[in-house]
Amino acid sequence: QVQLVESGGGLVQPGGSLRLSCAASGSIYSINVMGWYRQAPGKERELVATIDSGSSTRYADSVKGRFTISRDNAKNTVYLQMNSLKPDDTALYYCYLYVLEVNYWGKGTLVTVSS
Repeated sequence: QVQLVESGGGLVQPGGSLRLSCAASGSIYSINVMGWYRQAPGKERELVATIDSGSSTRYADSVKGRFTISRDNAKNTVYLQMNSLKPDDTALYYCYLYVLEVNYWGKGTLVTVSS
C-alpha cells in the first residue's frame, strides 16, 4: 500500500519562503515521477512541478525561477522549495506519485500567502 504524506504548509507573508516535503511509503518501483499540484479556491487543479527518478524537472511557467523541486530517491521523498511567494500562490498543495501507470495523491497541505 502506497501512502503520501505532505508537510511544511502554513502561513507566510508575501516575499517569504516555505519548504514543502512529501514522503512516500510502501513498496515503490524505482522508476517513477513525483511532483506537486495545487488548487486555489475557484480554480482548477494545476501542475506546479515534477521530477522523475533521473532528476529531470518540469515547472509551470507561473513558478519558474521561484520554486525548486528536488527529491531523495533513497528516501522516496520529494521537496518543493518556494521562494518569493505571492498571494496567488495560496492554494492547497498536493503531492503526487506516478508509478507503473498509476497516480497516487496525498491529502494536501495548505499554503497561505498573506500579509
